[in-house]
Amino acid sequence: MSLDPWGNGRQPQSGHVPGMLAADADRERTVDVLKAAFAEGRLKTQEYEQRMSTAYQARTYGELQMLVHDLPQGPSPMPAQLSPLMGYVPRTFLPAPPRTNSLAVASLICGLGGFTVIAAVPAVILGHKARNEIRRTGENGDGFAVAGLVMGWLVIGFVALMFLLSAVGA
Repeated sequence: MSLDPWGNGRQPQSGHVPGMLAADADRERTVDVLKAAFAEGRLKTQEYEQRMSTAYQARTYGELQMLVHDLPQGPSPMPAQLSPLMGYVPRTFLPAPPRTNSLAVASLICGLGGFTVIAAVPAVILGHKARNEIRRTGENGDGFAVAGLVMGWLVIGFVALMFLLSAVGA
């Protein structure tokens, strides 16, 4: 709190003297706070209507402040299921989450399927195909495709190394 410019009294931190005349924009800001409070369930219908009519008739900042002094005046946290323009949106109307690419899952399964070339080659092929599809469609599952590719190439490299060592040893 500080003294007002004329030294007549104290003014609130907002910088507005309670007796100062309010503008239409100030009344609209107060109405916005009241609307938000009503939408959040903080005000009952009758109290909301009474405060709204009083807000439009208010002449000073002090009168407007009395209407919203018991309400939060900043944005309140909203759950993820709320839309700022429409209110609550039922889950059935929300966009579906991106699905996981089935080729990526198959690549991962083949990569985990065993340490044989029979499972490793399809893991590599499916992994490359899955990554191309994921880039094109925006699906999830790139990590699965990469894991399938890595495991497939590791098995192929290990088998190739064993053949090379057995050929050199023979």
